[in-house]
This record gives sequence, C-alpha cells and structure tokens, in this order.
Amino acid sequence: MEAVAKLRNCPMSARKMRMVADIVRGKKVDEALNLLKFTKREAAGWMEKLLLSAIANWEYKQNMAANADDHDLFIKTILVNEAGMLKRFRPAPHGRAHRIRKRSNHVTLVVENKVPLEVDLVTYEDEEE
Repeated sequence: MEAVAKLRNCPMSARKMRMVADIVRGKKVDEALNLLKFTKREAAGWMEKLLLSAIANWEYKQNMAANADDHDLFIKTILVNEAGMLKRFRPAPHGRAHRIRKRSNHVTLVVENKVPLEVDLVTYEDEEE
C-alpha cells in the first residue's frame, strides 16, 4: 500500500529541489532520512519534512495498526514540478530595470511498503453462525 505527501509552492527553484530529489529517489526511508539530515542544502530540509509527512500518512492509512519501521518503506516516486513565479524589478543603471524571477516548485512524494501487510480474513462461515 502506498501513501502520498505533497509540498506546494515551495519558495525555491525546481532545479535545486531536483538535485536533492535525485539523491533519495528509490531509497529506503531510513536511508533517505539519514541522507537528507546530513545534506547541506536548503532543499534537504524541505524534503525531510515532506518524507516524514509521507510516513505519517502511510501509518494513518493503516489505521494506526502498522508501524513504518516493520514494513520496509521505500520512496516509490518523487516528482518536482515548477510552480508559479513572482516577478519583481530591480533598478539598473541609466534608469533601466532588470527583471527578477522568484521561482517556486511543487513536490509530490510517494512511499510504498516492500513487506506485505497481514490482512485479517473473515470467513463467511463465521458470519453465518
């Protein structure tokens, strides 16, 4: 079973966020958290929070019955897309203006478990009695 977490309008260019996303794509959750914790990029802090949110979403989806540590969660997909842009002007020489583009991005992270969940099967014989 998989769980999704989304980060929208992160105030950073998509190119910088993709560099961090490429580091953790396809890794186990524990390994990815360690990589993000010790990566010295601003994007790593945002991505770490997003990964923790995805893990919490996965546990909530299991009705608090499953622990993420026992089921070998891994990062199935990470998508980093460009979002809207704030356009500003900066004064330039001779009365001109230069355009400043403040970029932002959207990140979608999907985690999935490798170890299958145990499902309690109820037989129809028990229900009839």
